[in-house]
Amino acid sequence: MLGTVAKPGSTLTLDQYAKVKAQAEELEGVFLNTLTKEMFSSIKTDASVMGGGFGEETWRSMQSEQMGATMAQNGGLGIAEQLLPDLLAMQEAANNQNKLPGAQQ
Repeated sequence: MLGTVAKPGSTLTLDQYAKVKAQAEELEGVFLNTLTKEMFSSIKTDASVMGGGFGEETWRSMQSEQMGATMAQNGGLGIAEQLLPDLLAMQEAANNQNKLPGAQQ
C-alpha cells in the first residue's frame, strides 16, 4: 500500500501524508511543551511538599514534555490541523517540482 496516493488527484503517497501529519503534530507538541513548562515555572512549591531542587525541576521538565506530546496527539489546540493543509501543499509542490523536465532526481 506504500504506493497508494493519499487522496485522488494528489501526488502524495500515504506514507508521505502520514509523515507530514506526524511533523505537524510534533510541532504542536513542541509548542505545548513550551506552554506547559511556562505554566509549571509559575507554580511555587514548598520544598517540604514536593521536595524541590534539581529532582523536581527534572521531573517537571519531563512531565511537561510528555503532556505536550500527549495533548498534540489527541487534538491539542488545533495548531497541527491548521498547519497540515499548508504543509501538504508544500510537499505536493516539492513532488511536482521533481517531476519537471530537467529537474535533478
